[in-house]
Amino acid sequence: MVDLLKAVTQASLRKEPLGDFAVGDTVDVHTRIKEGDKERVQIFNGTVISKCAGNGEVNATFTVRRVVSGEGVERIFPVHTPKVIKVEVTRRGRVRRAKLYYLRDRVGKKTKTKEKLIDDAAAPDAAKA
Repeated sequence: MVDLLKAVTQASLRKEPLGDFAVGDTVDVHTRIKEGDKERVQIFNGTVISKCAGNGEVNATFTVRRVVSGEGVERIFPVHTPKVIKVEVTRRGRVRRAKLYYLRDRVGKKTKTKEKLIDDAAAPDAAKA
């Protein structure tokens, strides 16, 4: 019974990783939307406010928040779904918390996170050049 459960779990896991992103990063999430018989890609951009591993790897999710015309919008994306194509990081955020739920109460410029600056010496591409 346990082997069957592991086999089903392994079959539903994502083969390639979504991308390297963390809580506080500003990301573009590319999702596959089906409208009638047509299919298109829609981009949802915002700040990652939480990453939940779930009890198993299949239940892993991440929450992205953005403000649209003064109203906060949050979407919870499952990590291991074929509808999420990729996650692109547009800006790295420097935060000291694992969950950024306090951003829900903030308005305007207070919702921005500080940007994480990468050292030139620590970057592997800069060392080769």
